[in-house]
Amino acid sequence: MRSAGPDIAEIRALEEALHKPEVRCSREVLEALLAEGFVEFGASGAVYDRAQIIELLLHEGSEAEEPLSIENYALTTISNDAVLLTYRSHRKRPDGSQRHVLRSSIWTRAAGRWQMLFHQGTVTGPVA
Repeated sequence: MRSAGPDIAEIRALEEALHKPEVRCSREVLEALLAEGFVEFGASGAVYDRAQIIELLLHEGSEAEEPLSIENYALTTISNDAVLLTYRSHRKRPDGSQRHVLRSSIWTRAAGRWQMLFHQGTVTGPVA
């Protein structure tokens, strides 16, 4: 019997884990959260595969930034084992500027666990 699809809280918690410094510096946790075949279209326009993004996250600087503020989560079911999570984020930078990003992630379920297969961040302006 197939289990029910995830609720938004389950996928949201997985997504938010990837924003935490303690997760971003753990190869083991990143490998568990990011699926084989993972691809990211970065806000910069660069395309990253799983190995590249893991290395980037592991060597990320520990700049003192404000926490990421997130709003407008929406979860769309693609199939029994795939969902699309979309949301908007913003972060205040040390210089006082803000960076607003529209984000989307595809999460797939394999072997009973959810993993991110795709992520895209698109820089945008603040909500009017």
